[in-house]
Amino acid sequence: MLDRNLQDILVCPVSKTSLIWDERNEELLCKVSGLAYPVRDGIPVLLEDAARRLSDEELKALQPG
Repeated sequence: MLDRNLQDILVCPVSKTSLIWDERNEELLCKVSGLAYPVRDGIPVLLEDAARRLSDEELKALQPG
């Protein structure tokens, strides 16, 4: 679980945009940069080298509509 107050202030270090919490995979997702940052023991690892690239299907699922 990620603290809601912490989630509200975190941004992607690459795009500087808000992140989306993916509780199932315990990751913070950025639809602008297309990266997923891991959260380990409740601590976000906001390093580009630690992130994985989102698939086209994952990015599409993040788009509204």
